Amino acid sequence: MTRYASLLCLVLMLVACSGDSELKAFTSDGCSLFPDASLIDEADWCRCCYVHDIAYWKGGTAAEREAADRALQRCIAEVTGDETLAFMMYEGVKFGGSPYFYNWYRWGYGWDYERKYQALTPAEQEQASTLLAEAEQGNPDAVCER
Repeated sequence: MTRYASLLCLVLMLVACSGDSELKAFTSDGCSLFPDASLIDEADWCRCCYVHDIAYWKGGTAAEREAADRALQRCIAEVTGDETLAFMMYEGVKFGGSPYFYNWYRWGYGWDYERKYQALTPAEQEQASTLLAEAEQGNPDAVCER
């Protein structure tokens, strides 16, 4: 390998590993691939998903993800009284929300895909708080309106 080719490979590897250190603006799609509310009665669990999206957007450690998934399960059980639905939602996000999947609803979706499980620094926590406050100045419940 020529000296220039080696240098080019090194530069490309450094760029690929650097990742984006900026958190993107907060977005929520409600319950992603699951209905936001019951189609047969008045049960509505969209707000549970919205709060869950906040945790998934900013990401963090594997333990923080587990806590967010369990909080979603508890919220849905409280809102609907349906433990089976709550467990099904928990299992769905546990499987489908992995940061290793290239999808829009993965753990840490506000960051580049390369971030995976990583604790937020105090500066990143502040950045997340600022971006969330900006997002909620509009109509934070718009995604959950029927």
